[in-house]
Amino acid sequence: MSMPHAIPRPLVRLNQWIILLSVIFTWLTGVTWLLVIPLTANLLGIVCHYNPIIRVGKLFLKKAPSAYIPEDAQQQKFNSGIASFCLGVGLLGYMLNWAVVGHIFTSMVAIASSIAIAGFCIGCFLHFQLKQWQYRRSLKKSF
Repeated sequence: MSMPHAIPRPLVRLNQWIILLSVIFTWLTGVTWLLVIPLTANLLGIVCHYNPIIRVGKLFLKKAPSAYIPEDAQQQKFNSGIASFCLGVGLLGYMLNWAVVGHIFTSMVAIASSIAIAGFCIGCFLHFQLKQWQYRRSLKKSF
């Protein structure tokens, strides 16, 4: 199955909201297994190119997917990797009764997703810097 080149922005925002809300509800209720929902969805998106949150959200789009502002699928895969890492370490921290580790990593992903919802994608900025570094490094190797 080939990965799409773009994902409509409302679906990306839906995924960010699910991440943020799962972290908030985990903090409020202490039910750490809520983190499994976005963790599993994002890992499936990375490995199988099938994010169930995005697939279900697609059913509720009012216009054709191409009518929305597109988000780069490769970029979203990178962002999902960061989110999955933070959610996974946070969940592991809670499971091992290392509350500080759980709070630190879930806080990082909650802050990043809330900032992304507001309009600035930290993961996109990191991805851009990584690509710039790789490009500069390739230039040095060619000489």
